[in-house]
Amino acid sequence: MLRTWPWFLLLFYGLVSALVAIPQGALAQDLRPESLYEEDSLSDKDGFCVEGEQEEVQEGEEGNAQEEEGSQVKVVYGPKGIQLTTPDGRFLTQIQWRLQARYSFPFDSEPRSVSQFDAQDSSTFKIRRARMKVGGHAYQPWLKYDIEYDFPGNRLLDFRLTIDKYEWLQLRVGQWKSNYNRERVDSSGNQQFVERSIVNRAFTIDRQQGVMLFGHLMPGKPADSWYYAGVFTGTGRGASTNDDGRMMWMGRFQWNFLRRDLKFSQSDLAYHEEPTGSIAFAALTNRSRFTRFSSSGGGQLDGFEEGAPGQYSVKQLLEETAFKYRGFSFQHEYHWKQIEDTVNGTTTKLVGSYAQAGYFFHYLIPSVPKQLELGFRYAFVDPNVSLPNDRRGEYTGVLNWFFKEHRNKLTFDVSGLTLAQSGGSDLADLRVRLQWDVSF
Repeated sequence: MLRTWPWFLLLFYGLVSALVAIPQGALAQDLRPESLYEEDSLSDKDGFCVEGEQEEVQEGEEGNAQEEEGSQVKVVYGPKGIQLTTPDGRFLTQIQWRLQARYSFPFDSEPRSVSQFDAQDSSTFKIRRARMKVGGHAYQPWLKYDIEYDFPGNRLLDFRLTIDKYEWLQLRVGQWKSNYNRERVDSSGNQQFVERSIVNRAFTIDRQQGVMLFGHLMPGKPADSWYYAGVFTGTGRGASTNDDGRMMWMGRFQWNFLRRDLKFSQSDLAYHEEPTGSIAFAALTNRSRFTRFSSSGGGQLDGFEEGAPGQYSVKQLLEETAFKYRGFSFQHEYHWKQIEDTVNGTTTKLVGSYAQAGYFFHYLIPSVPKQLELGFRYAFVDPNVSLPNDRRGEYTGVLNWFFKEHRNKLTFDVSGLTLAQSGGSDLADLRVRLQWDVSF
């Protein structure tokens, strides 16, 4: 399979060269979301606004007309899709659709075993994600709700309520991606690469049902920080009960050491004029029949049997950094995880880490299109620190073309994936992926 490397490297170089040669704004002008509408439609550059049905008002009916106008719902199309707002502002609903279409070769996922590295090459085209998001507030602007549904998986991903009347003390209940680590909390639509790193599968706690207190402390001051403290069922998406009565406890502390808050989103599309960064630490403890979690729910890491209720006691620690400044972005995580099998009396320790960076070279070389971002990521996972020659590695280069920020972008990445072997050279293979991500 290594014989394919030069061809894909040549393809990657050719695509970069072709995009650099395109006049700035040419593609963005044709494929921006506004061009999806007809010239005479209700939308324009800033969206459209419809305030109920427009009816002719006859003489003598001004009072009725005013009463009807007061009950009209305002409809606006904006960055978060279609937005409906009541005249008094007490109720707001935003509806957004998102599609990810992806081509991969010679495989889409990450190979984790010798047999997977030796598997037959194949081309894959699939709708990776097709989702509907509904969010807004009800009764009061500080009582927010968010719902997300995934059509390919036919599953409800998020349904949460958030009370954020006070910035320093907020409450969230429901099901959502637990605020443990940045890479997982960053939306799949706001990623810098086609997909998250190989670290994600082993260490994410993904979506859980539960309750969490969190808040933003001392904004703009040297101690500017966020805290998160949550308790969850610990059995994954769609599971409303814990299998042994022991809950998942999670805590995270994030220090914005430059006195500016860094949002959960990758790539410096906002072009931070001032350096903005964060350092975070997190920890969790959980006991259940699972050793890993994903959007599908609870599952098992390689080498672990299907568990009995409460069989696996899991502890995790995280260190994380992130930084953005004038088109440059960087983020890094280091994970530690311990799995104690209380039935078989064994303990397994895992470590993993990634570091990634991206830059819009337009700000350094004006002839480079402003929509083009280049990036690189390195990651590794050691699934059992007590065993030699089982470490997996990832080396990924990425090219992003942003038609309309993260809401409409084309991503092309090339990954070198490795698996350590005893008594010989590491297994290695190359993977290429091309993905269009669009929200409307």
